[in-house]
Amino acid sequence: MDALNRKPGDTSNDIDSGTAVRPPAGAGTESGTAAQTGIAAQAGAGKTDTGRAPESAGATSAGQDADVIVVGAGPTGLLLAGDLAEAGLAVTLLERRDGTTSNLSRALAVHARSLEQLDARGLADELVAGGHRLPGLQVFGGAVLTAARLRTRFPFVLITPQYEVERLLARRARQAGVTFRYGSEVLGLTQDADGVTVHLRAAEGAAEDAVGGAAEGIGSLRAAYVVGADGARSFVREAVGLPFPGRAVVRSVVLADIRLAQAPDSPFTLRATRDAFALIASFGDGWYRAIGWNRHVQAPDDAPADLDEVREVTRLAFGTDYGMHDARWISRFRSDERQAPAYRVGRVLLAGDAAHVHSPAGGQGMNIGLQDAANLSWKLAAVVRGHSPDSLLDSYQDERHPVGEAVLRSSGAMVRLALVHSAAGRALRGLSVRLLMSLRPLSRRAIGGVSGIDIAYPAGPGAHRLAGRRAPDLHLAGGGRLYDALRQGKFVLITPEGELPEDAPLAPAPDRVVTASWASGRRTALLVRPDGYIAWATDATAPAERATALRTALDHWTGTTPAPTAERTLHSSVQI
Repeated sequence: MDALNRKPGDTSNDIDSGTAVRPPAGAGTESGTAAQTGIAAQAGAGKTDTGRAPESAGATSAGQDADVIVVGAGPTGLLLAGDLAEAGLAVTLLERRDGTTSNLSRALAVHARSLEQLDARGLADELVAGGHRLPGLQVFGGAVLTAARLRTRFPFVLITPQYEVERLLARRARQAGVTFRYGSEVLGLTQDADGVTVHLRAAEGAAEDAVGGAAEGIGSLRAAYVVGADGARSFVREAVGLPFPGRAVVRSVVLADIRLAQAPDSPFTLRATRDAFALIASFGDGWYRAIGWNRHVQAPDDAPADLDEVREVTRLAFGTDYGMHDARWISRFRSDERQAPAYRVGRVLLAGDAAHVHSPAGGQGMNIGLQDAANLSWKLAAVVRGHSPDSLLDSYQDERHPVGEAVLRSSGAMVRLALVHSAAGRALRGLSVRLLMSLRPLSRRAIGGVSGIDIAYPAGPGAHRLAGRRAPDLHLAGGGRLYDALRQGKFVLITPEGELPEDAPLAPAPDRVVTASWASGRRTALLVRPDGYIAWATDATAPAERATALRTALDHWTGTTPAPTAERTLHSSVQI
């Protein structure tokens, strides 16, 4: 579960890693406003941390400080910024916090599909090595969704603190050349036909002349696009006028990072009773996250919580508080279900908690944000680089908004079942648990959805049955894998051996597509997107028909007529 997105003082289920202030007078928030005054020099606002070498910097348009500005340096913003920079774009990442590290955790669960996305970026194995592998996910009433049957390199739920995910993603982003600007508070933004201007204020104590000499620390930066990954209280979302409809699902949840005199049997344990629920999760370093809800203690969001309250709710749920002591912080929050109606307004897009928040059941919050970023990054890079039309960005809304809706429904159902009070409700919960545990197809479908493995995107009428589906990690001849190939951030084209000779006119440009071949006799041709989903497939056997279909697919997905030479690097021996 990731009812763990907390910092001291937080009262709702947001990451709150960006901005939450009103624009200054005259800054404007309406789309189409052409305000570009006070554009900052390259020093930007706030503390600057960049790993970009001059020769690797993306070429921005005249009058722009970056190709893309990402607001919010949580997991979603970090993955997105790193992807864009690795694609050759100039990326600035704005973060309101001062950049100091913190061991206060937020999310703890990393699901299989998120691990696959991290694997495609060379980060999964390092993350897994430092975490706890759980064979399944405990949800309610003793029900466990078993992950062992998932077809993936990662048939488990990884328990690891969010700050470990952020550490790896931040390191990658810096190595790719992302410019980090800490202590940068976004005050407003305006957009026109050519780009977006973000108005900034440097935090007190930020680097000298951090805003290019603008008075009182106020300045601005301009980019072709802006992505708001700045949490549930997203200023970017508010600035473009998007509502965030929804409601609180559960209030007055207490949580604490504590030590225990007695360790629970599992590094992640959850239990719900008639009057309370609680979970305890291990960080692996002697610290634990305890979180709980007591039906009889419904304090306001801003009411202080203490260790005695955490002990009480833990005893109500588990019958023991495991001798908890030495809390390093304690907080209270509420859990909301909310979703923006649109993830895009012109040149401004939303991702992660800025676009959707939901109940903690299932631990999907950080994971959904990571997958938002993976879906958006390659599309945004293709548009900025001129390989694809701006309309490609509309598919981000088409594909990810329904996923957000589904998570709101499923996580909401789980938390409501956990909180039922009536005898009839508890009987229904018991029946649900028995069905989930006894019907293998039902439990497989449940863990497939929660893990993200079964997420598929609309493919359109007449598309191949594989189009839109997640591509499994195909083992390649010579010891390689499909997700190794995806680390290049390109499409991967898999065809039968010998179908694309070196001088084939259909061979794609190597800067956009890597070609591979089946080592088996399989005749299916596949085009796998940079985010690991199948863009196109064909079983046609007639050479002319296959050639026409392939050319059409490459033109549509890579935005270019294929070049006359190919880069053959991989050979696959495993069929889908």
